[in-house]
Amino acid sequence: MATDSNAGDAKPKPGLFERVFARAAAEARPPEAQPPAPEPPQPEATPAPPRPGLFERAFPRTGAEPQPQQNEPPAPEPSPASRPLGLFGRVFARASAEPEPPAPQPQPQQHEPAPAPPPELPTLPPPAATEAVAPKGWWSRLREGLARSSDSIGSGLAAIFTKRKLDGAMLDDLEDVLIRSDLGVATASRISGIVGKGRYDKEIEVKEVKEILAAEIERVLVPYAKPLEIDAAIKPNVILVVGVNGSGKTTTIGKLAAQFTGEGRRVFLAAGDTFRAAAIEQLRIWGARLGCEVITRAQGSDASALAYDAMQAARESGADVLLMDTAGRLQNRAELMAELEKIIRTMKKLDPAAPHAVLLVLDATVGQNALSQVEIFGKVAGVTGLVMTKLDGTARGGILVAIAEKFALPIHYIGVGETAGDLAAFDAGEFARAIAGLEEESAAAR
Repeated sequence: MATDSNAGDAKPKPGLFERVFARAAAEARPPEAQPPAPEPPQPEATPAPPRPGLFERAFPRTGAEPQPQQNEPPAPEPSPASRPLGLFGRVFARASAEPEPPAPQPQPQQHEPAPAPPPELPTLPPPAATEAVAPKGWWSRLREGLARSSDSIGSGLAAIFTKRKLDGAMLDDLEDVLIRSDLGVATASRISGIVGKGRYDKEIEVKEVKEILAAEIERVLVPYAKPLEIDAAIKPNVILVVGVNGSGKTTTIGKLAAQFTGEGRRVFLAAGDTFRAAAIEQLRIWGARLGCEVITRAQGSDASALAYDAMQAARESGADVLLMDTAGRLQNRAELMAELEKIIRTMKKLDPAAPHAVLLVLDATVGQNALSQVEIFGKVAGVTGLVMTKLDGTARGGILVAIAEKFALPIHYIGVGETAGDLAAFDAGEFARAIAGLEEESAAAR
């Protein structure tokens, strides 16, 4: 019987599940009463922890979890923040646990060495006066504009009269210099004759030759230096402006309009150069700037019809002056000159006296070709006066003397620049002294 009792009391051998989770099984099993033994009971051996699986070995926990103790109150429920990390939490735990880089500490400011001062430049003396420079007067602009012509003549004279006695060869050289300056053969021959009169075998200064030159030029030009007259009894005074391509007709019209409006006259502008859109637009700009009414038509329109409309509009408005532009045309183109004749015939239908002035604008840079222009335009359009432009761009300004002596036409204006103030009424004395390279002479001395 004892054997049977002992066999019934023996514990069964733990299975696989109990061995893996020994602690959980031991806690779940109720304690059994043991008979008293003479020896103190030995503490029950703690079963070895289960061997971690493959996943646990790949992602080991950071620390051991505390085991609950017997006869101790249960641990409080961990907060969500303190619960064990899941799969993704453990994967990213290491990255989140990396310490942040320390904030950059302010470095002590380094004082860079100051750049080396630039080398000292030589100091210039202060200007003599600090007042604003006054605008140049007409004489200064004329003198500068004719500088090329006067320098050409002056250098030629200096090469001839070199402190030796005057002879026939020197006078021949003088005549050649004046002819090359486009003064004309007659004028050049006359001046050389005056220089040689009573001075053979004597020394003569360059300045004395210049004085003789200026006096003779003035003598030729004085009868033709006439201002353009505007008759107050005629409204409108019709001024037709003609010339070859590029002579400066449209610009001259704008400058004349500026002068007439400055005198208190009411001015109309007619854009008769219907071949060039730029000429039409240029007159529109002048009109807007000066407050002048501009009569225009589409590019390519009939210029004679525009002239008729412009005269009617100016007459109905009581304008003082009508400035009529025309297309540039070469004097040797018969069909273009015939068109100019048609414009004049159309004007005469409204006023038999129109146009009251026909201004031929000449480009000084063309030299001797200007003589041909004056001749043909005079025959076709009945030129009444001359305007010489671009004297500041040529060394042949003396052509004006040859034109005046040959055609005896009034010279109303000359231009030496682009601004409105660079076109002025022609003065024979000022022109003569400027082209000879002499300084301004007072009116009392002249």
